[in-house]
Amino acid sequence: MELSCKSEYAILALIEMATHYQSGEPMQIRQIAAQQSIPDRYLEQLLATLRRGGIVKSQRGSKGGYFLTREPWKITVFDVLQCLEGLDIRTCEEDSNPKSIDTAVIKDIWQEACQAANLVLQNYTLQDLCEKRDSRRQLDIMYYI
Repeated sequence: MELSCKSEYAILALIEMATHYQSGEPMQIRQIAAQQSIPDRYLEQLLATLRRGGIVKSQRGSKGGYFLTREPWKITVFDVLQCLEGLDIRTCEEDSNPKSIDTAVIKDIWQEACQAANLVLQNYTLQDLCEKRDSRRQLDIMYYI
């Protein structure tokens, strides 16, 4: 399993939005793009997809922008990847009639790996990612002192 550029940029944008969640103010695309070094046009497309998926809402007008639809501790990384990449909790189609015992063993292992990966993604929220980032920043500061 590999993290696509699309998913990485979307998660970075959502971390930025989660950081500013308490203010209640929508964030403009150019703000998010500048903070996270994401191309504006690409971010616009990603946010449109996330809006259709119910992860973010948009607000029009001079004070417009995007904001999270739920609290950062209620949006999992799995939710985001499911919206963008179409991940499914069922992970793998169970083949009721495998071609051979070897194929059945391989499919069993692959299904177990997919389920484990999905479980990890379901256990991390945007809030968790913000906290991990903040603790790494703190360690980085302490390293240079």
